[in-house]
Amino acid sequence: MTSTEAPKSGAREAVPDHLGHVIFITAAAAMGGFLFGYDSSVINGATVAIKDRFDLSADVLGWVTAIALLGCAVGAATAGRLADRIGRIRVMQIAAVLFTVSAVGSALPFAVWDLMMWRTIGGIGIGMASVIGPAYIAEVAPPAYRGRLASFQQAAIVIGIAVSQLVNWGILNMADSDQRGEIGGLEAWQWMLGVMVVPAVLYGLLSFAIPESPRFLISAGRHTEAKKVLTEVEGVGVDVDMRVTEIEEGMRSEHKSTFKDLLGGKFGFLPIVWIGIGLSVFQQLVGINVIFYYSNQLWQSIGQDPSSSFLYSFETSIVNIIGTVIAMIFVDRIGRKPLAIIGSAGMAVALFTCAWAFSYKTGSGDTASLPYGQGLTAIIAANAFVLFFALSWGVVVWVLLGEIFPGRIRAAALGVAAAAQWLANFAITKTFPSMSDWSLSGSYIIYGAFAALSIPFVLKFVKETKGKSLEEMG
Repeated sequence: MTSTEAPKSGAREAVPDHLGHVIFITAAAAMGGFLFGYDSSVINGATVAIKDRFDLSADVLGWVTAIALLGCAVGAATAGRLADRIGRIRVMQIAAVLFTVSAVGSALPFAVWDLMMWRTIGGIGIGMASVIGPAYIAEVAPPAYRGRLASFQQAAIVIGIAVSQLVNWGILNMADSDQRGEIGGLEAWQWMLGVMVVPAVLYGLLSFAIPESPRFLISAGRHTEAKKVLTEVEGVGVDVDMRVTEIEEGMRSEHKSTFKDLLGGKFGFLPIVWIGIGLSVFQQLVGINVIFYYSNQLWQSIGQDPSSSFLYSFETSIVNIIGTVIAMIFVDRIGRKPLAIIGSAGMAVALFTCAWAFSYKTGSGDTASLPYGQGLTAIIAANAFVLFFALSWGVVVWVLLGEIFPGRIRAAALGVAAAAQWLANFAITKTFPSMSDWSLSGSYIIYGAFAALSIPFVLKFVKETKGKSLEEMG
């Protein structure tokens, strides 16, 4: 069967009888993405208070913020195999429990060491959610709607980031703009970290209301249940017996790629694997997560009051959503490479502009300030940076990573590229507090240089995948 032939079961053209129910199932699974975004960004509101509460150096603060990313790598590495053993829904429930435990523990730490432990546990949940959400959605979504439903995950992530900033801002106002101000016996930053227990519990409850993936049910020999789910999500017009046969044939023909399959190039990995690693690493080396993890600290370090800095962080998360929507609209219209190059150029200009504005910083701590013109320029440039990132590299990298690898190595290559991304994210997040103490302006010059270097990388090494089938990538 070629990629252009319609499946014998009629699944490709099928419209589910209850599309609203399918959307509910997808949205429930995408709650993992919401928690991914929420947990990744909520620490932004607490860094200044945590540093003050535990009297931390810049280096230790970097560890507190970044250590969750090591947990992410563990969660992402284990989620796939665990899901194949116990099912997609069970992995979602495990992630929900980890999120809940992390939220409670992070809100009530005895010392910095157990705060780091709770954040690592939450990171494992993030890693699991980042893998299982898209996989589950792809497996339950009707083929005719898969692309649109798959976008729920990315939309949920950026919405989670925005909501975390809005909640942080609301809690700060309740504490009279004091991140260590008391509310009901706890400091404001503790509430910020603890509130995540609400969406975490909701995610866990929703996981009991959605069906198991038909692909897992078939692999476990539970064909009757699989047929019921397929009828539920693809419609009664689909030949479910044939669909089961198609899924079984597809699973039998899959090549289980291994790390060894990625080797054989001049520098160890195959060239295409290095390109995937390059895309992942450049996505992080431009410093995007500095904005999402440290923007409150950043704005306060140049003289903004806490309430204003939290509002700017929320504003930036809205810009992130807008940019993501733009990318979703144009990624299939103008192509991956043009969008990436536009984004790189825009990010480089914005980052160098930030560096120029930050070079006018005077004083430190409570006496830090920027002249009005440079302060306004820094805020505009920071939002421009997030916009250009979101409309390009934020979405394009994930699209390219799903397309550029030949089928025989796709799974293993994606794993290596994702690991590289988590490690680069960790490196940037861990080093920013120390780098900003060294030179805030210098830090942004470095991030801008990486944005500029990504342009020749894309032009020389990345092939356009717009309009090509996955089979053509082999």
